[in-house]
Amino acid sequence: MKDLSCYIENHKFIPVICGPTASGKSSLALKLCEEENGELVSCDSMQIYKGLDIGTAKDTAEEQQRIKHHMIDIVDPDVNYSVNDYVTDALKCIEEILKRGKLPVLCGGTGQYISALVKGLDFGSEEVSDKTVSELYAEYERDGINDIYNRLSKVDPEAAENIHPNNVRRVIRAYAVFVDTGITFTEKNRRSELNGPEYPFRLFLLQWPREELYSRINDRVDEMVSSGLVDEAQWLYSSYGSSGSTSLQAIGYKELFPYLNGDISLDRAVYEIKLNTRHYAKRQMTWFRKMDVYYINMPEKNKLTDKWYDLS
Repeated sequence: MKDLSCYIENHKFIPVICGPTASGKSSLALKLCEEENGELVSCDSMQIYKGLDIGTAKDTAEEQQRIKHHMIDIVDPDVNYSVNDYVTDALKCIEEILKRGKLPVLCGGTGQYISALVKGLDFGSEEVSDKTVSELYAEYERDGINDIYNRLSKVDPEAAENIHPNNVRRVIRAYAVFVDTGITFTEKNRRSELNGPEYPFRLFLLQWPREELYSRINDRVDEMVSSGLVDEAQWLYSSYGSSGSTSLQAIGYKELFPYLNGDISLDRAVYEIKLNTRHYAKRQMTWFRKMDVYYINMPEKNKLTDKWYDLS
């Protein structure tokens, strides 16, 4: 593990601001960047996509101009971008920021990205054949994901618990690892952690009373719709609807596609977005609570007036 004092003084770790959607992570991270001469590194699996701005709640153009942002708008929506890709690119960003004498401030809610970074997962030894993946995708196209997911649950229940069955790409990838290597995805990850992380990280988890968080989620969705989310979803569907990309499964977009096809009303689509976002927030908190985190109780820190951290 690298010593941060080689790059910047008085900092022993890199802060990671994590938590559920709509919890105020970005505001806290931007404030920290301003106070500690930092640059923001996004840990969001949907903000990587160009053009998905409203539905992924990217920081505004003014905020991105005020504080330099990394790991957003880096690939087109038809590109499948893996956790391995993220770790590789994020570590490059972190190194470049440190070499400029600035503090990387990580911020996001994608547990897989954050876990891979802070645990130091090494994906280099993963060998999955294209043939196995292609065969599993063919089975999925023919019969759906349920049988594959059930087989994954039997051989690797821990991985199945952490991967939603709707995340077809990750389900297939996890099961393909077992098929090709005889080692479960969970065991492979355990072995990959042996070298540890490249940098010292500390996770700050924002937590809200449930009803307050759900109210914030509902308000955010209404604001997104008012700001043009439907038009953004129409663009995504028209431009990339046949690509099969992970971006098409993003909450906030996939619920609008049936509306755009005339199958449901807009009110119903908005209801589904709010419901799925609340469910996602619950899964995020479950994920992060299994990690070593420092809890930031909201909303008492929401005014950003207290120095709630100690980076020394």
